[in-house]
Amino acid sequence: MKFSAIIVAGGRGERAGGEIPKQYRALAGKPVIAWSVEALKAAGVAEIVAVCAPEHAELCRGATAGSATIVEGGETRTASVRAGLAALSTDSEAILIHDAARPGLDVEMVGALVRALERVAAVAPALAVPDTLRRADAAGRITEDVAREGLMRIQTPQAFRADVLRAAYGALAADASVTDDIAVVRANGSDAQLIAGDAKLMKITYPEDFAMLERMLGGERVVCVGNGVDAHRFGEGEFVTLCGVQIPHNRGLVGHSDADAGWHALVDAILGALGEGDIGAHFPPSDPQWKGADSERFLRHAAKLAANAGARIAHVDVTLLCERPKIGPHREAMRARTAEVLGIPLSRVSVKATTTERMGFLGREEGLAAQATATVERPA
Repeated sequence: MKFSAIIVAGGRGERAGGEIPKQYRALAGKPVIAWSVEALKAAGVAEIVAVCAPEHAELCRGATAGSATIVEGGETRTASVRAGLAALSTDSEAILIHDAARPGLDVEMVGALVRALERVAAVAPALAVPDTLRRADAAGRITEDVAREGLMRIQTPQAFRADVLRAAYGALAADASVTDDIAVVRANGSDAQLIAGDAKLMKITYPEDFAMLERMLGGERVVCVGNGVDAHRFGEGEFVTLCGVQIPHNRGLVGHSDADAGWHALVDAILGALGEGDIGAHFPPSDPQWKGADSERFLRHAAKLAANAGARIAHVDVTLLCERPKIGPHREAMRARTAEVLGIPLSRVSVKATTTERMGFLGREEGLAAQATATVERPA
């Protein structure tokens, strides 16, 4: 049976975090959507259409590496599927519709769905609900027991005989919005069947889902450690900024940006763990746009590079070297700011200080320095 596929990739994926939508972020070394594209190609799909938000067309094109026709979607999932159907050629006997945020698709599942269409008009993978169910109100109070017998968690891809799917969408009201495509064909009078789903077809929704799916998909990860060092001399001023916290002092720090030595060292440590060079390569001091810049921008940039690479910042450790100002009273505020910017728990951030026992330029209070270590878990 000749079949085509539509991958719905129009969501913004805000709950999953990251600087780009979840379907384009790296999972075990390649974009989330690429996993489904590769599975469909390996299963023998005749044609793939990927439907995305207009502003993400280039992201989608790059993530699918020329293996899919890119189509701009609508305001709802239903509108996006309509756009995908319009872009498909009309010679396929079957059409699969798949969510881009479900990268656990494999050849076996595609084959099972296509074979099922030899006896039914529509089919979807599903898993039984194993947990006890309760209905609750907005305050979390239980209002009703819900019997779980017969309840199923519906996954994608959902597969359809092409003529049945096109007829169902043709009969659907122009402004209709439904949660999945099985509902569309059932509303038009066609029966649908469920087959055994797969836990790997879970939908990425939250940040922690990436690590869970990587384990399920067998992706190997390695732990990389990066180190960073920075120093700035003292000059005129009334405060210094260290790890995002302004500390009153009788002198300031001299630098092209805000001279936050703690965060500069930490940025270099993260970049080192990622193999991404150093802070000067990303934010050249010769570029006037970085004059006086808040180093939070640099640290967020490093965190974004890590997220886009599918990496997880496991722990950071910053050591500040100076005679003055005293770091102790500000240490917890520094930890909190660093954890906030990196989006990691406070328990995985260490900030400490030491002196050089009055030796060298640090001992003479000509300036201060920082060194940092970042431990990053990333795809092999």
